[in-house]
Amino acid sequence: MEKQIRLGDCRIPATVLDAVVVGSGAAGYNAADWLYDLGCRDIALITDGIQRGTSRNTGSDKQTYYKLSLAGDAPDSVGAMAQELFDGEGVDGDIALAEAAGSVRSFIKLANLGVPFPTNRYGEYVGYRTDHEQRGRATSAGPLTSKYMTECLERAVRQKKIRVDSPRMAVQLLTEGNEVQGLICLDLDRLDNEACGLCAYLAPYVILCTGGPAGVYEDRVYPESQVGMSGMALEAGAVAANLQEWQYGLASTKFRWNVSGSYQQVLPSYRVRTQEGMEKEFLPDYFSSAEAALGAVFRKGYEWPFSIGRVSASSRVDVAVYHETCVRGGRVFLDYRTDPAGLNGPFSRLEKEAYDYLSNSQALVPGPLERLLRMNRPAVELYRAHGIDLSLDPLEIRVCAQHCNGGLAVDASWQTSVQGLYAAGEAAGTFGVHRPGGSALNSTQVGSMRAAEAVALRLRAARFDAQAAMRQAQEQLAVCMGRLRNAFCGKTGSRDGGVRLRRQAQREMSRWAAQIRDIEGMRGLSEWLQVRLNGFFAENGVQSPQELPELLRNRDILLTQYAVLSAMITSAERVGSRGSALVRSREGEPGAGLDGRLADYAYKPQAAGFAGQKLVTELREAAVSRFEPVRPLPGRGGWFETVWKEYRERQGGFSL
Repeated sequence: MEKQIRLGDCRIPATVLDAVVVGSGAAGYNAADWLYDLGCRDIALITDGIQRGTSRNTGSDKQTYYKLSLAGDAPDSVGAMAQELFDGEGVDGDIALAEAAGSVRSFIKLANLGVPFPTNRYGEYVGYRTDHEQRGRATSAGPLTSKYMTECLERAVRQKKIRVDSPRMAVQLLTEGNEVQGLICLDLDRLDNEACGLCAYLAPYVILCTGGPAGVYEDRVYPESQVGMSGMALEAGAVAANLQEWQYGLASTKFRWNVSGSYQQVLPSYRVRTQEGMEKEFLPDYFSSAEAALGAVFRKGYEWPFSIGRVSASSRVDVAVYHETCVRGGRVFLDYRTDPAGLNGPFSRLEKEAYDYLSNSQALVPGPLERLLRMNRPAVELYRAHGIDLSLDPLEIRVCAQHCNGGLAVDASWQTSVQGLYAAGEAAGTFGVHRPGGSALNSTQVGSMRAAEAVALRLRAARFDAQAAMRQAQEQLAVCMGRLRNAFCGKTGSRDGGVRLRRQAQREMSRWAAQIRDIEGMRGLSEWLQVRLNGFFAENGVQSPQELPELLRNRDILLTQYAVLSAMITSAERVGSRGSALVRSREGEPGAGLDGRLADYAYKPQAAGFAGQKLVTELREAAVSRFEPVRPLPGRGGWFETVWKEYRERQGGFSL
């Protein structure tokens, strides 16, 4: 239903719907598709750009989808998968069980939609082992798995003629008390109208599928187009969980891509170009021998994320790269044109695991590039398609943020602490300290399906007071319009939309609050951010209405950074180094350490007693973080007759 909200002489378009999905990635399209299939037709998907999201623009050597085993005779079960997810520390048990229980249903839907997951000649979806799991549940459609998922789901949504509004940028959630009433957006095609492009969507249910907080860091794998909008939900009162838990790893910078898997297993040479212009292979200097460095590089292929538990082994590579780039100011490259030190003799000098892997892959040949071509030619062609020829030029890399394991806290239906507001995909905080590789893709599908199911059930019983929502929206729209008009009509402050402010904050986050964390540095940055946020609209403006979206994105990034720092500081002080974080120890503080060239990296050891707790964060007058016990794993299965009865009651009954 199309309506208008009057503000003075302005008439702002307002669309009344049953539910709104925000985001056009794998989670967003799946949420809209499930809503339609469950009978919800008065819905819309809104996005600031169909092509912008992380799902469509990222991948890796062999982008993994993690699901229940569907091949062979090795035993597996929903309970076993749930336990493995729950063992990630800081994970709620009901979410772990739901993600395990929904994995096959979600995976088969994707396969039926056309995602080319490989099978053997008998139709089994054969798997392989991935990070933090032992049962070989992983599968892949190649380096672009999430892109294929998004495209297939988009095609399903288009075929059903589900409303897709683009380009619309969500900028503020509409709430009454602790209930969502819809959201305020900018129509990016109409920014120069008298209302600054403002429009409203009024609905009792909103499913946020806006991706992770991609704009937090300078060094990141996320595509440039992806920034996330976590701050919008935090400002509306949604509680976050485990914002301190991230995945960091080695990635190329010119074309943002994880250099995991075979990019490492073919054993490229690590080279540094110093500030003085000198270039040399450097990695053997950080290990006891060139052969030890080679072993760490090989394991980096399947131990790609930085981990404090591997900091003396494969993750030592990450610390060495960080030291050469962030501390010494050099530029680090992977060189696939020449063999590294340690391979100047027979391959039999390699560790047995590396030797057997290369032998089984028929890649015991000179030269990293030739080995990569034999093992994974598409990995070479991928870079060539983006203007990078690995046979001609070395590949510049840094340690980059790749995924936030935390996000908005949700229940087993993926509802946030704000009633009617759901979050799925990386926007939802369903993981803890570590997770199986590829489980994030499973979570996009299960979480969005669970949210859609919950919305569909509640729509049957609830009535939405659209008139009350319009009155509430009018008040919040008036405040929003005032801010936007002042941003480009005012005379004070910076006129770059906060771009320099955002870049400074991103650079400082990568310096103090990434895989290497410094408590004093994080405290100082947090205080600086709080001051900048308090005066944001007074101190930042734009030259034209077309720059307003960037202004609001930049503020959202700063809000998110502020919340993330609260969680990181609390975790660093109480827990120490854990998961993806090496927390530097201060003078006189007990700590563990590295040796050799990395001897300065003394770090706080992990404190005991936090495995069963999650860290929640709220934005009030200031960001506040605290530990809470996780919800335990529910009892699995159940007596069929009882479950069937509960199911009928939950569905509102049915008749044949």
